[in-house]
Amino acid sequence: MIVTTEREREILREGGSILGTILYAVANRCVPGVSLLELDQYARTLMEAHNVKPSFLGFHDFPAALCISVNEGVVHGIPDEYILKDGDILTLDGGVWHEGLCTDAALTVGVGNIAQEDQNLIRAAREAREAQIAAAVAGNTIGDIGAASEKVARKYGYDYPHELGGHGVGREVHEPPFVPNYGKRGTGEVLKEGMVLALEPILINGNGKVTLANDGWLYETVDGSRAAQFEHTVIVGKDKAEVLTDAIH
Repeated sequence: MIVTTEREREILREGGSILGTILYAVANRCVPGVSLLELDQYARTLMEAHNVKPSFLGFHDFPAALCISVNEGVVHGIPDEYILKDGDILTLDGGVWHEGLCTDAALTVGVGNIAQEDQNLIRAAREAREAQIAAAVAGNTIGDIGAASEKVARKYGYDYPHELGGHGVGREVHEPPFVPNYGKRGTGEVLKEGMVLALEPILINGNGKVTLANDGWLYETVDGSRAAQFEHTVIVGKDKAEVLTDAIH
């Protein structure tokens, strides 16, 4: 999607703000003893209260409002009866429809007291997202965005999944272009002012190889290492990107 009117921009801002607020509220409930199903139901309740609709629910028959991926889970986890334990980390990934346009965001949080290595992984994944956002300006390329997060991963010694990444968003849940976790500067599609992108770098504290679980949705690390992801929906700008989902950090 390329924003063509100020009203479209306003709708995306409103929806993004609501989504960020919801994910932040759900993140605060990620404590030992809470089930993933409870988190998903809480998100649905908040979406209804804000008069937005979950964009993931029913998308290719996905059965939940949120994707919740725990520990070695990377993306697209289906919320189930799993009970959070002290030391877990989990990624909350959600999207909402607001007045015909959708936004997408994610964050990784720790449950209770998490290991220092997990704190470091989460901090680096957030930094990778900020690096991608800084590269999302008109005239740069998709390769510039991927190279920005790859540089952060390499700096801290992390890997990343080659088959997963960000994407266009706005009029559809997933739109072109695909935005990898890696790239070569100056290559790929040139970014245009007004493009709406979901930037979501993923870092893995292992070899970066992932596999699809038996449920056909969840991607997990092959070696059992942990993963972290942060995502914002942004509008590409002339000088800097506008972050739409910045109610979460």
